Amino acid sequence: MQWSDYSTGARIKILRGKEMSQTDLAHRTGLSLPTIRAAEQDRRLSLPTLLKLARALAVDTSVIVGQQAPRRAMGQDDRATLRYISSSVHDTAAGFFPEDSDPVAPGELARAAKRAWALYWAGDYRELGAILGPLMVDASVTAQSLDEEASHAVLGHLSDAYQIAACVANLFGARDLAYSAIGHARNTALAAGDPLRAARVDSARSWVYLRDGRLDRSMEVAEAAANEIEPRYSDQGAERLTVYGNLLNHCAVTAARLEDAVRAGDFLSQLHAVGARLGHERDFHGARFGPHTATTQAVGINVTLGQSGKALTLIESVRPGHLEGLADAARNRYQLDVAMAQADAKLYDKALDTLEGVVRGAPQWARHQALPAVIVQKIGGASTARLRRVSGLIGVPAVAADGFAPATVKTAL
Repeated sequence: MQWSDYSTGARIKILRGKEMSQTDLAHRTGLSLPTIRAAEQDRRLSLPTLLKLARALAVDTSVIVGQQAPRRAMGQDDRATLRYISSSVHDTAAGFFPEDSDPVAPGELARAAKRAWALYWAGDYRELGAILGPLMVDASVTAQSLDEEASHAVLGHLSDAYQIAACVANLFGARDLAYSAIGHARNTALAAGDPLRAARVDSARSWVYLRDGRLDRSMEVAEAAANEIEPRYSDQGAERLTVYGNLLNHCAVTAARLEDAVRAGDFLSQLHAVGARLGHERDFHGARFGPHTATTQAVGINVTLGQSGKALTLIESVRPGHLEGLADAARNRYQLDVAMAQADAKLYDKALDTLEGVVRGAPQWARHQALPAVIVQKIGGASTARLRRVSGLIGVPAVAADGFAPATVKTAL
C-alpha cells in the first residue's frame, strides 16, 4: 500500500505512532482532544490545524496530506532530531546565531565534540541531536572571537559537529542535508589547517556517495584521500594510521559493492597490515580503526562479494574479546554481517538468533539499517512463526517459503 493510498486521518495516526497518544499530540499542538480525534477520523482538518500537526509531528504538511512519503523507519523523535540538526547546520553555516550567543572555553568544546562522537557511535541519536546544535553555534561564535592561529582547534571541533550531522543525515536518508553538512565539514577542516581531519571528512564523504549509489565517486574520494595521507612504513604515528586505515576500509567496501573482488582483496590486505601496525583499536577525529576492525570489516566485505564460506571462516576466528574495543555501531554492524553470512549458508535458525539479538539490543540503530530487511527476505524458508516475530521487530513483511508475505504481517512504510 502506497503512502498516498491512506486517508489523511490514517496518516496522522501512523505518524503519531504508538509512543504518542492522542492526548500527547493535543498537548504538543495546543489543540483540543476532540479536534485531534476528528482529524484522525477524517471529519475536519483546517489549515491552522494542519500546520500545527505538521510542526508537532516534525514533518512537512505535504507528508500529512499524502503528497510525499515519510522517510523510511523514522519515528516522531527521529524526525524532530533531523529537523533540529538541519536547521542548526544551515543557520550556523549562514552565520545566524541566537542573540545571547557568547564564546565558550575551547576545553568545553573539546569535551562536547568528544561526547557527540561517543553518542553517534552508540546510536543515541536523540541525545546527539540535542547537543549538536549548541556545539555548532558555540564553536562558530568562539572561533570568530579568536585570532586565526588560536581559532584552528575550535574550527576543528566545528568541523566535527558538521561531520557528525552529515553522518546522521546520511543514516536517516536525508541525502541533501548530508551533502550540505559534509561540504561545510570539509571546508571548516581545511580552514583549521588540519589535513588529517580533512582526510577523515573525506572518509565520511565517501560514505555519503556510497549510500547515494554513486559508487565510482565514492571510490575516487576515498582512494584520493588515502593516497594523500599514506604513511611511510617508518611512520608509526597512530593518528595518521587510524585515518588511513579508515579510508582503506571505505575503499575495500566500495570495491566489493562494485563487484571487484581483486581490488577488494588488495585493500583488505592493506587493511590487515595497517591494523597490525596499530596493534590495537584507535580513535581519532571519530575515525575508529585497528586489527579487530580490519577482521570484522573483512567479514562484511566477503558477504558482499557472495563469499559466505570465507566470511564464516573469518567469523570463527573472531573472539568475544575482539569486539570489546569496537564501537557499539561497529559491533552491531558486524553481527548483521554474521546473520547475513549465516542466512546465505542456509543456517536460518542461527541467522534469526543473531538478527534478533541485534534488533532487540539496538532497536534505535537497527531501524535505520537496510540489511535486517534483506536478511528477513533471505530467510524466507524458515519457521513462519519465528520469522513473523523478527519481522515485526524490524517492521518488514515476513516472506514464507512460497514467496508470499503472511497476511497478518503489515508492510512497513
